[in-house]
Amino acid sequence: MLVYPSGVEVSSSVLRFLSARLRRRRRAIGSRWRRLNAGRQALLALAHLRMGHTYAQLAAGFGIGTTTAYLYATEAVELMAGLAPTLADAIRVASMKAFVILDGSLLPIDRIAADRPFYSGKHGMNLQVLTDPFGRLLWVSPALPGAVHDVRAAREHGIVDALAAAGIKCWADKAYRGSGGTVRTPYWGRWVTRSTGQKAGNRSHAKIRALVEQAMATFEAWRLLRRLRCSTTRIPSLVQAVAGLLSISCPRT
Repeated sequence: MLVYPSGVEVSSSVLRFLSARLRRRRRAIGSRWRRLNAGRQALLALAHLRMGHTYAQLAAGFGIGTTTAYLYATEAVELMAGLAPTLADAIRVASMKAFVILDGSLLPIDRIAADRPFYSGKHGMNLQVLTDPFGRLLWVSPALPGAVHDVRAAREHGIVDALAAAGIKCWADKAYRGSGGTVRTPYWGRWVTRSTGQKAGNRSHAKIRALVEQAMATFEAWRLLRRLRCSTTRIPSLVQAVAGLLSISCPRT
């Protein structure tokens, strides 16, 4: 396999932060020597998530075995996943905002039709995302099978109840009709007419919800998430790892 120099679009502060976390972990478990130091292990994990490189490619680039590359990446991912904000954290931040935006996204995976419920109607994993009024990411849910509808996913994660208990207004699309609480969805039905102003209201609603695409674009810039080729049991950790990194690089205010 040929090896060439390349770049990773991640800030050096994130690399230093992750390196420090890995050093503390190595001291905690008494790991005295490894093929890569903490800084190189952090760079390997970031390259895996940001660029979507396979373990074989990482092993060739860093001069280690494929199994070692897998173990190093998995260890770093578990550390980063622990940094992801919880729903309670997001609610505390959202309570200082005028409103939040809720939307769902589908992460493509390579599961086959036999791997139901991941291949049922929608082929992938369902994610729920909360953003602030400026489209900045507040929280990403654990992954559910793609067959789960958005409104059901929101209820299972406790998003609707948490927002209602905190009295936080939430804008969402038509997939969340009937969710109740403080969630607001567009007007729908044959009675939506110009005379009542409901069409104008729906246009305004759509402009607000469009801001969530900014957060999703930031999230999906991590190329590993564009086409997941791993077991579905590992996807939640990968998703939370990226969410943890984004909370470091883009602090919520």
